[in-house]
Amino acid sequence: MFDLALQQIVNGLLVGATYALMALGLMVILGILQVINMAQGQLYMLGGYCSYFVTSALGLDYFTSIFVAMLLTAAAGVIVEQAAVRPFGQRPFYIMFLSTIAMSMILENGAQLLWTADPRHIVTPFQPVPIRIGPVFLTLQRIFIFCFAGATVLIFSGCLKWTRVGLAIRALAKDRDAALLMGINAQRIHSLTFAVGSALAGAAGALVGGMFDVYPTMGDLPLLKGFCLVVMGGMGSVLGVFCAGLVIGVAEGLTAAFVSTSLVDLVAFSTMIVVLLIRPEGLARWGKGRG
Repeated sequence: MFDLALQQIVNGLLVGATYALMALGLMVILGILQVINMAQGQLYMLGGYCSYFVTSALGLDYFTSIFVAMLLTAAAGVIVEQAAVRPFGQRPFYIMFLSTIAMSMILENGAQLLWTADPRHIVTPFQPVPIRIGPVFLTLQRIFIFCFAGATVLIFSGCLKWTRVGLAIRALAKDRDAALLMGINAQRIHSLTFAVGSALAGAAGALVGGMFDVYPTMGDLPLLKGFCLVVMGGMGSVLGVFCAGLVIGVAEGLTAAFVSTSLVDLVAFSTMIVVLLIRPEGLARWGKGRG
């Protein structure tokens, strides 16, 4: 039983890293634009399809396809911002919420028209032969996913802390009026924020698509879990959101092994409810506890 628990903990860490990538994209868009981007799950799905197209149709390698998927989803994110968010900037909050829902439906149905509902699998160079490390079995692909996700989070966190663009993003999030008075171009930062958040979702979709399958509705559940992680990790805390993703991944793995696989998807939502009851503002804020 100990070996099974350890195996599920490791599996959960690997899956939780991809949850965190999706959540970080949601967090940065919500923190800057105050927009709940309901199309983020479809951008995650688009990242998977972009990676599939690049490897199957263009014949490029899987590693290149991930970066191409990030670039294309970043461009798609800018289009979403221009079409579904910017025109309604002076309207009530729920207008932009509904417009991003409409954009998510357009992307999802467009993917179904282009690629049908049949699952597609991304060919990767990793052999499915498991590697044994003590009582734990891993594959090179799962190790790569965790390392890539972790490196992406570190780079994102570093850029947010130590670059001029990152400083502008944090300034807008903390005090929008003061940032505008200091000459920050808010519209440009808004587009850049959507591009970065979408690229993170695209990377997660490409990584998961290489391990599982790609299909039009693959982003629906990760989107909801991503919101749970933003609440639990805390708005503005990169490290908090990443750790929340790992915790949820481990909790899901242990639930599947020792309780029931049918209850796995309840873990993130039940944990979020508990956090909201104990600390409605989340575990951290912009300006506090930045990871």
